[in-house]
Amino acid sequence: QVQLVESGGSLVQAGGSLRLSCAASGSIPSRNVMGWYRQAPGKQRELVAVIISGGTTKYADAVKGRFTISRDNAKNTVYLQMNSLKPEDTAVYYCRAGWGSMDYWGKGTLVTVSS
Repeated sequence: QVQLVESGGSLVQAGGSLRLSCAASGSIPSRNVMGWYRQAPGKQRELVAVIISGGTTKYADAVKGRFTISRDNAKNTVYLQMNSLKPEDTAVYYCRAGWGSMDYWGKGTLVTVSS
């Protein structure tokens, strides 16, 4: 059974930084895609950033230049470094991992950015 556990969410002032972590456990193939999504109150869940096992990354336009996704394949952990945070970044951030037809989600971690 694959499990994803996020951590690092917190209350932060606008302009501040946070680093989210997502630790994956279970039987995980070496070739996979991991990423971060977020859902703000009253809005649909949206892509933030993804990274494949080879290191290729993709970002939402809203976070380009401010957020950086990275991964430690040996630890099956993916990180999201968030800088220059804005109030509109407030959301529950979810970790996602997938390969083939498999798709897993974490339970989320709350990030609140105060103005």
